Amino acid sequence: MTTKTVSDTKSAVIEHRDQLIASFARGEKPKDRWRIGTEHEKFVYKTEDHRAPSYDEAGGIRDLLMALTEFGWQPVMEGGNVIAMSGADGSISLEPAGQFELSGAPLDNLHQTCAETGRHLEQVLKVGEQLGIGFLGLGMWPDKTRAELPIMPKGRYAIMLRHMPRVGSMGLDMMLRTCTIQVNLDYSSEADMVKKFRVGLALQPLATALFANSPFTEAQPNGMLSYRSHIWSDTDPARTGMLPFVFEDDFGYERYADYALDVPMYFVYRDGKYIDAAGLSFRDFLRGELSVLPGELPTIDDWNDHLSTAFPEVRLKSFLEMRGADGGPWNRICALPALWVGLLYDQGALDAAWDLVKGWDMAAREALRSSVPRLALDAPLPGGGTLRDIAGEVLDIAHAGLAARARVDAGGSNETGFLDPLREIVRSGKVPAQTLLDRYHGAWGGDVSRVYDEMRF
Repeated sequence: MTTKTVSDTKSAVIEHRDQLIASFARGEKPKDRWRIGTEHEKFVYKTEDHRAPSYDEAGGIRDLLMALTEFGWQPVMEGGNVIAMSGADGSISLEPAGQFELSGAPLDNLHQTCAETGRHLEQVLKVGEQLGIGFLGLGMWPDKTRAELPIMPKGRYAIMLRHMPRVGSMGLDMMLRTCTIQVNLDYSSEADMVKKFRVGLALQPLATALFANSPFTEAQPNGMLSYRSHIWSDTDPARTGMLPFVFEDDFGYERYADYALDVPMYFVYRDGKYIDAAGLSFRDFLRGELSVLPGELPTIDDWNDHLSTAFPEVRLKSFLEMRGADGGPWNRICALPALWVGLLYDQGALDAAWDLVKGWDMAAREALRSSVPRLALDAPLPGGGTLRDIAGEVLDIAHAGLAARARVDAGGSNETGFLDPLREIVRSGKVPAQTLLDRYHGAWGGDVSRVYDEMRF
C-alpha cells in the first residue's frame, strides 16, 4: 500500500471525465525512459520472543523508523506520528500491522534495483540489531493470530479496518498478516499498456506459483502454498480479481477508468486527515454529491488516491503494477522484477509471451487463478498440462528479453542472472512453500518457530 506524502500543493479540480482518462495517458514514456520500481514488504519481530512490536513501545516501529535517519532518511508525518521515511532510495512505509515496506526509486536497470534492495536491507539490519528487531521474508505471518498484531497509527488504515469485514471474510488477514513483492513498470502508449496488462494478468498465476511462500497459519500448515494469494479470493470482490474486461477488444484507458469509478471509495484526504467515505461512489463525487463532502468536486490527487484502493492482480495508475507474488528473501526480491522486465520491456519477448497465452479464454484464466494458491506449479493449464509445463518456456522468454536489453554491470554481466532463483525452483520442481513444508515435516519436527532462524533477512 502506498503512503501518502503530505503536501501543501493542491492538485487540479476534476471538472470532466476526460481528465481521469488523461491521467493514464500522462504515464506514457518513450522506451529509453522506461524505469523499474520495486516494492517489497517484510515482517518485523522482536528477536527475543518473535512477537510483533507495537508502534509506541521502546525499540518498536516508531524507533525503527527514526533510527533510519542515520542513513539520511527523512520522516513523513501524519497526525503527529512518523508513518514513513523519504530518501534517495524511494520511501519506507508501514503496512497496517507494522510490516515494513521499501517502495524503491524508479531505476534504469536490475543491477541498480538489486543494489537498492541491498542498501535497504543492510540499513534495516543494522538498526534492527541495535533495537533487538529481526525481519522475516514470507508471504504471511506463520504463527500470529490477528489479535496478536499491533495496528499502526495511519488514518486510512483505521477506515479500511472498519470496512473490510463488511465486504469479505479475509480482508483483515490481507491487511494484517501478509507481505508481498511488487514491480512497477512503464508503457509507451495505450496499445503498449493494453498488451502488457494482458500478458501480466494472464501470467500472474505463474508468478504467484513461483513465489508461493505462505504455507502456515497460526503455526500450522494451512493447506495452501500461497495463502496470501488465497486471501484475495474473499477480501472485497468489488476491487480484486482478474478483470475480464481487460481481454475485450475495446479495453484501454477509458475502460479502466470506468472500472475504477465503479470501485467503492474508502476515504478522502483533506487538511491532513482522512475522511471516511467507505462504500461511497466516486461517480457521486464527480457530480459534487459525495455525502461526506457535499458540493465539493474531487481533485487529481483524490483520483490517484482512489486508484490506489483497487487491488486487482495487475493495477493501472500512471504505470502498471504486477501484484501476484508472496514476500520472500533477498534473491527473490531481485528475481521478480527480472521476470517482468524480461517479459514486458522487450518487444520480441512481449510478443512471444502474448502468443503463449492469447488463446486462453476467461473461464480458463479464472480457473487457473483459483487453483494456484493450493497447487502452485501443479495448477492445470487451459487446454491441458500444468503451469509447470510452461514455466521453463516463460523463463526462457524473459531471459531472451533481458539479454536483448543488454544492461550490463561493471563486471560486464547482463541482467539474466537475476532469474537464477526462479530457474532453480523450476529445476527442483518445488516452490518455496513446498520446501518450507518439507522442513516442517522433517528437520523442524513440526515446530514453525524454526522459520525465524531460516527465513530471516
